Amino acid sequence: MSKFEEKTIHSERIYEGKIINLKVDEVMLPNGNQSKRELIEHPGAVALVAITEDHKIIMVEQFRKALERTIIEIPAGKIEKGEDPKYTAMRELEEETGYSADHLELIQSFSTSPGFADEVIHLYSATGLKKSTSGAVLDEDEFVELLEVTIEEAEQLMKVNRIYDAKTAFAVLWAKQKISTEN
Repeated sequence: MSKFEEKTIHSERIYEGKIINLKVDEVMLPNGNQSKRELIEHPGAVALVAITEDHKIIMVEQFRKALERTIIEIPAGKIEKGEDPKYTAMRELEEETGYSADHLELIQSFSTSPGFADEVIHLYSATGLKKSTSGAVLDEDEFVELLEVTIEEAEQLMKVNRIYDAKTAFAVLWAKQKISTEN
């Protein structure tokens, strides 16, 4: 038990959705006072740094309603119940990009917003890419445009806030380091 641990006194789920659940926990603080925590429960996700033979990163451009704008991201998706994250990674790569990979390697797992959500993203590198003849097989509510960008282009996209999310920024920095050590 950590000296900072908050003990849950009562928990109430106030919303159950397709992707997330919301709950309010009443907690006992380390100093003995009580407080409330509004929390998001998420099944977890995967994301992929898919690197082509000519050292380009596969990305997707899509509209994000929460931001009310289009951004450029690495391929990613929600882990389905009972699904192994590595399987999810391969599935999402094929569905969103139309690519398969000979090699998947876990880079890092990390929390996205630990102040209010339990979501963990498992970030994989994908190499030995092969383009399928059928292309991407998107969900009916998913609209993306496939991009292949160099590290320099990705860094420029970060500077102008076209790459705007933490997982993609982390992935670009990781890919830059990886590619520079290979050359």
